[in-house]
Amino acid sequence: MKIVEIRESTRPIKSNIRNAYIDFSKMTLSLVAVVTDVIRDGKPVIGYGFNSNGRYGQGALMRERFIPRVLEAAPDSLLDDRGILCPHKIWATMMNNEKPGGHGERSVAIGTIDMAIWDAVAKIEGVPLYQMLADRYGNGQPNRQVFVYAAGGYYWPGQGLEGLTKEMQSYLDRGYSVVKKKIGGASLAEDCKRIEAVLKLLGPGQRLAVDANGRFDLKTAVAYAKELSQYNLFWYEEAGDPLDYELQAELANHYENPMATGENLFSMQDARNLIRYGGMRRDRDWLQFDCALSYGLVEYLRTLDMLREYDWSPSRCIPHGGHQMSLAIAAGLGLGGNESYPDLFQPYGGFPDGVRVENSIVTLPELVGIGFEGKADLYAEMKALAS
Repeated sequence: MKIVEIRESTRPIKSNIRNAYIDFSKMTLSLVAVVTDVIRDGKPVIGYGFNSNGRYGQGALMRERFIPRVLEAAPDSLLDDRGILCPHKIWATMMNNEKPGGHGERSVAIGTIDMAIWDAVAKIEGVPLYQMLADRYGNGQPNRQVFVYAAGGYYWPGQGLEGLTKEMQSYLDRGYSVVKKKIGGASLAEDCKRIEAVLKLLGPGQRLAVDANGRFDLKTAVAYAKELSQYNLFWYEEAGDPLDYELQAELANHYENPMATGENLFSMQDARNLIRYGGMRRDRDWLQFDCALSYGLVEYLRTLDMLREYDWSPSRCIPHGGHQMSLAIAAGLGLGGNESYPDLFQPYGGFPDGVRVENSIVTLPELVGIGFEGKADLYAEMKALAS
């Protein structure tokens, strides 16, 4: 058994929206296909992966370093004891001759290839990835019902309160009970007006989360915290720079309600520093590490092991990214849920066709691998790359 080819293509996911830090008018991602020599139903098994929005495509790094290392390795060195492709050995091969630290874009490149590897391995074993993860790392019983929230509420030209509320109402109408909007891209007073406009839409059991995308210094983060405290929000997300653990810890002294952060931490070591020094509270706060941006599932498993050492439950993790890989991880390893982009960054976000949201819960279908083949518009892009 061996990998015979790894293909990468940079694809546009541009959109005329912005958060507090960046606009997405030139946003891209990398789409990857890992072709194996294993034949199923007369066709080679191919695993697919892509990176989450916000970090651009990583094709140059993949083609220069990580893809050649895998293809040049002795095929047997990439197999486990059963003769099956081993994601952990492949990961170690990609990281050969890489210094510690310096995670950034490297972690995104590896995380994207890693996603495709896990997809291929689950297909080779003929099971959904969530079942394979539950069998290998859990109790064998995945929870196919996964909490999801609707991420949106970006700033865009001509939006106004009417455009914002129309968008948020559309998510509620589609079965989401938790919705999220951006803050920090307008004044505090204007952001409060936007928050209050959305809150007026919510019925019993429905909640709003807000996301500053790391925009604030401590003074501004605290000023927002004081105003946000009146709203009983689902969470207050990424107030300051993701590596400013002191800011995050101090913010906990000014905001009692739940906070969330971690989507821009790209290694187990950075995640551990957040737990050690960021003042995060295991009884209410949420961790948003995204495997597609942080060296993939191999590293995410190390992060989950670290969290257990610090008495954090995997159920406090709700990953960023809105992709099916994190849905599979949530179902197989007991995470608290997953982000969802109902309309944005398509066709890469969302669920397999026919999956419906009910009270912010989706039930994962029994599709082999990650399940990309169940989403027709996404699989068309993947199939074209592999053809």
